[in-house]
Amino acid sequence: MTTLEYMLGALAIPLSIYLLRRFSFSTFWAVALSVLGSGTYAVGRTGGLDFGQALATAIFVYAFAIIASERIHRTKVAMAAAAAMLLLGIIDQHAALHGHDDVPGTDWNTLLLLIGMMVVVHELRRTGVFGWTAIRAAKLARGNPVLILIYLCVATAVISALLDNVTTVLLFVPVTILICERLKVGAAPYVIFVVLASNIGGTATLIGDPPNIMIGSFARLSFMDFVKVDGPIALASLVLLVGIIAAGLRNRLHVSPEAQEEIMEFDESRAITETVFLRRCGVVVALVLLGFFLHGTLGLEPATIALGGAAAVLLLRKGDAEETLREVEWQTIFFYLGLFIMVSGLAEVGVVDMIARALIDSTCGGDVSGGLTGAQLFTLTMGTLWLSAISAAIMGNVALVPMMNAVIYDIGLALHPSPETATFVEIAHSPCVYPLWWALSLGACFGGNFTLVGAGANLVAAGIADRSRHPVTFVSFMKYGIPFTLVTMLMASAYLWLRFLR
Repeated sequence: MTTLEYMLGALAIPLSIYLLRRFSFSTFWAVALSVLGSGTYAVGRTGGLDFGQALATAIFVYAFAIIASERIHRTKVAMAAAAAMLLLGIIDQHAALHGHDDVPGTDWNTLLLLIGMMVVVHELRRTGVFGWTAIRAAKLARGNPVLILIYLCVATAVISALLDNVTTVLLFVPVTILICERLKVGAAPYVIFVVLASNIGGTATLIGDPPNIMIGSFARLSFMDFVKVDGPIALASLVLLVGIIAAGLRNRLHVSPEAQEEIMEFDESRAITETVFLRRCGVVVALVLLGFFLHGTLGLEPATIALGGAAAVLLLRKGDAEETLREVEWQTIFFYLGLFIMVSGLAEVGVVDMIARALIDSTCGGDVSGGLTGAQLFTLTMGTLWLSAISAAIMGNVALVPMMNAVIYDIGLALHPSPETATFVEIAHSPCVYPLWWALSLGACFGGNFTLVGAGANLVAAGIADRSRHPVTFVSFMKYGIPFTLVTMLMASAYLWLRFLR
């Protein structure tokens, strides 16, 4: 490091402390995070990184440490970090938004797919069909608390696969809490199991979980690819979850006959508020889902189909579109935009390539220029699976996936015999790389069940539960999440071996 770098670092720490204190950080955490950012830069420089690599890494680590603190909204932090990378010249605007060579750029297909589905789901939610589904499930169980939980989990998983898990918990958790209050049972275990089911169901399809949307868009995997590969293990995990509920809670949940009768008195028909529009919206959703199944045959991107569905429901809805568009989770969209720019900055300066090389060396060892042996591919795939799950538990699966997408593609470049002349698909779908996408998908989605911060659906559900005075704490979530996730991860390891590696 040069003298100028030491001087700038000395100025950066007090400036960072001042800014963090303005955002209500305690003095301890303001100092700790500021030292972490500057320390990351210093360690990188002394460890052999050049100026751009060390600076990009420091910005990324500093940003995610602040995001993890949850003291500043994650969208603000991601956009600020992305702007810093652009303003400091780590990456230029064109490369950040459109990519080039080995730099992924912003994944507009993911963003547009999310926007389209948010519009469709919002319009469908206004009809009350999701409340009807939850109440109907409770009545089918005839007030039996264990059966209610099983039916709610199955319904949540199915709808998560067809829509997305964050939206599903937004719709199902409030009704779940209402049912628990009527049954006079603790709502927290119900909420946690519903969230686990939403993440499991979301694993099964391209559109079910944001990590899958990003993986599918980047790696050019179709809706049917996810159904065929992730679908079976997601179904097996749901069966496991149902078995755990039936066996583990059978003798622990008891309700009075009066409470059961109160559930049976619910009138689900009152949940439906717009019958005519529900029929019309149902037709649009069915066509959208059919389009997802056939998008490879039709030659259309999933984002195009989602935007077509959004346009259709807006045209069917009388009145202005302003109210619907206000309901789009723009904070989430801009958070993803910031993430894509940050990852592109790391790729631009070569940090992503270094991570890819380190993953190859740590799992394969030796010379891999001639391709991978079966044993090396096994260790690389398992390493990707478990690294993704553990990282998702710490930093959240949405934040993890853009980085790992770029890392896996760089692994493909390193392993391909002629990367200069090969097409993207030839590299990304080569026998040594193709299993890694599924290891990332299963690791990120299943790993989201490890901790409360592992997936967006977890945090959304916890927020709803807290506001309803049925708090889901970090520790209480891990009490259920860790054992279940460890079992599903072992199942995923065996499944990947059977499917791709034996």
